[in-house]
This record gives sequence, C-alpha cells and structure tokens, in this order.
Amino acid sequence: MSAIADVSQATFQQEVLGNEQPVLVDFWAPWCGPCKMLSPIVEKVAASHAGKAKFMKLNTDENPSLAGEYQVSGIPCLILFKGGRAVDRIVGYVPEQTIASMLSRHLNPA
Repeated sequence: MSAIADVSQATFQQEVLGNEQPVLVDFWAPWCGPCKMLSPIVEKVAASHAGKAKFMKLNTDENPSLAGEYQVSGIPCLILFKGGRAVDRIVGYVPEQTIASMLSRHLNPA
C-alpha cells in the first residue's frame, strides 16, 4: 500500500490547497522513466515524514490543466505547497537527501 494518495483536478483544492499541513505533490506520468525511478524515493521520504507533511501524486497526462497552472514543464516535478501556495519545487530525478532537505527547510519543528 502506497503512503502517497492520488490527487486530481477534482480533489486538488481540498487535498492540497486547503490542507493545513504542507503538501508535497509529485507531478508524474506513466510513460516517464525518471518518474518511476523517483517514486520509491518519494515513498521513503513520505514514510520518514509521516505526520509532518502530506504526500500526493498527480498524473500530468490526466490533469494537464493543473500541470500548466503550476508551470510544470519537466517531470518528475515535486512541488511543495504550504498554506495553499507553491513554496518550493524540485525538477528531475534527485536523491532522497535532496527531497528531505527541501522539506526540512519548510516544515515547522515538531
């Protein structure tokens, strides 16, 4: 079972923008090799940050308007939302530490 739920155009407002916790959204597509390589890393980071942030996946093929709205031109693209705003992003395949560092910059101390 994945720790990361899917989000779509229909649920984005409630799940991401309206969430009190910071939300990391993984913009990906099924045909994207680097996206598939990044997925288990994001899962691992999600597990280690459980309760501190929420993690969601957004299929850019199924939700092109959201990808356009947030200027996602390359995938995988991880965008961190806080208080309903995009506050940080990582584009491309990166090691676990890069994602964890971005999160730690934005998460309030527990």
